[in-house]
Amino acid sequence: MIIEVKNLTKRFKEFTAVNNISFNVDKGDIFAFLGPNGAGKTTTIKMLTTLLKPTEGEIILNGFNSVENSSDVRNSFGIVFQGSSLDDELSAFENMEFHGVLYGVPRKIREERIKQLLEMVDLWDRKDEFVKNFSGGMKRRLEIARGLLHHPKILFLDEPTLGLDPQTRNHIWTYIKGLNEKEGITVFLTTHYMDEAEKMANKIAIIDNGKIIVQGTADELKKETNTNSLEEAFIKLTGYQIREEKAENINLMRRRK
Repeated sequence: MIIEVKNLTKRFKEFTAVNNISFNVDKGDIFAFLGPNGAGKTTTIKMLTTLLKPTEGEIILNGFNSVENSSDVRNSFGIVFQGSSLDDELSAFENMEFHGVLYGVPRKIREERIKQLLEMVDLWDRKDEFVKNFSGGMKRRLEIARGLLHHPKILFLDEPTLGLDPQTRNHIWTYIKGLNEKEGITVFLTTHYMDEAEKMANKIAIIDNGKIIVQGTADELKKETNTNSLEEAFIKLTGYQIREEKAENINLMRRRK
């Protein structure tokens, strides 16, 4: 197992965002972590990537404890956030270069890897252009390339295709699937596109109200709920009520902490 989560809990004063969850991800898996708005997905990813400390529980990532060995954990993964974290005033190459320097990738290896990755995402010919001129799809592809620069064991994708057109979504998943198959990289993803999860993931966990309510393959979840698609299974498990994000309440609680 490359990710082990044991009895993980995160509280913001009286609000429990993640409530005693446990799950494992095997090396080389594409693991989909699904849930409605405000279910606890992003909070969980922030704990897995050391941006938040757990209130209780333990995370072992690539053999390292997330609290005791946070630097080793951070060197083990790449991440693509929901919103762009690129520097718009730098070129594509400069964004990659800056990331490589931060992670201590030797110069010669860094330059070779940047060329390889930008070619992989069809951006090598645009390497000297400012990122502020890139489309949303180009930025997503660049972020994926940047996240892979330091040869991570795990790639975290927090809604990586949000707002992208179907063609760009298809291209991005083609890149990711190829990486998973050729390099054995483990992928941990969240998405609201159930068709993506059903097509890509070989294991799925659904979280709702801070608790994991089911785990298994897409076929197992469909069989358990007697449905014909993962989207139908998801709705049957989590209900039909429209959810609102709880992020504003969480941020308010954090400021008061």
